[in-house]
Amino acid sequence: MSGYDNTRSKTAGPEEHYKNTLSRIEQIQAQFKAPGTGKLKGKVCIITGVGSLKGIGRATALLYAREGAQHLYLLDFDETNLPNLKETIQSQYPAVKVTTLQADAADEAAISGVCERAIREEGRLDVFFANAGIVLVNTIESTTVTNFMETMRINALSVFLAVKYGSSAMQKTNPSKGKDRTGGSIILTASTAGIRSGAGPVDYSASKAAVNSIAKTSAYQLQKTDIRINTLCPGLIETGMTGATFDYARKRGTAGKIGQLNPLGRHGIPEEIANAALFLASDDSSYVNGQNIAVDGGLSASHPVIPGRWS
Repeated sequence: MSGYDNTRSKTAGPEEHYKNTLSRIEQIQAQFKAPGTGKLKGKVCIITGVGSLKGIGRATALLYAREGAQHLYLLDFDETNLPNLKETIQSQYPAVKVTTLQADAADEAAISGVCERAIREEGRLDVFFANAGIVLVNTIESTTVTNFMETMRINALSVFLAVKYGSSAMQKTNPSKGKDRTGGSIILTASTAGIRSGAGPVDYSASKAAVNSIAKTSAYQLQKTDIRINTLCPGLIETGMTGATFDYARKRGTAGKIGQLNPLGRHGIPEEIANAALFLASDDSSYVNGQNIAVDGGLSASHPVIPGRWS
């Protein structure tokens, strides 16, 4: 028996594994109903890309609220679901201030404006989670110059603006507001597609590689400010952006095969990325800086194994 077959023989069958996957996801989601521990108590946070009802931004906003954030400034280009998000947070966590804004995350005036507003209203900015992004599923042949530049604008320019204006606000001190020295955490949503090929189209992958580079370069340019800049690189997560893929698989009866290329053998959910975003926002990650952190079930750790080709 080959090494691959020996490993494979010890794993659950497809149906059992999918059943285990659903059970595991329910367990993870249940953790979000537990009381918070105050990891973000007193912190003022900005999050972009919060509009999707099944998105990473929304899950993170709810988690930051649970963990005692003082004020959340929540932005999305599509304002449709912003009232619902605000109402949900205020009903569950009434002590948390919530400001929702319809804005383009790649608009300089909007991003500089929300950073200035945080300083004006709260006297400080502690966390900026630049999560807004798009993906256009096109081949090289069908990707136009306009498509490419729009993807770069929304995915890469938006995080540059977050770093530029977020770091400026984080360097402002205000002892009367409990901030007597500079510092903060800037978190950028990248992707496993920005780490290696095969996880997205050319324009998307290029934009996410840029996000990873921006974090590493900016960390050095902001040295000795106690401002940390890191990226999260999600793998296959069930969100509004990837919903069509999941719907198609379920319609065909092949949902159990989703995520089979990574070692965990399953897809992820927004709450799992939100947990990583909480880690980076809190003092739990006080010595983590300039890193591209994959949250992908191990997908980027190795080339996928091809059955029968490994021994």
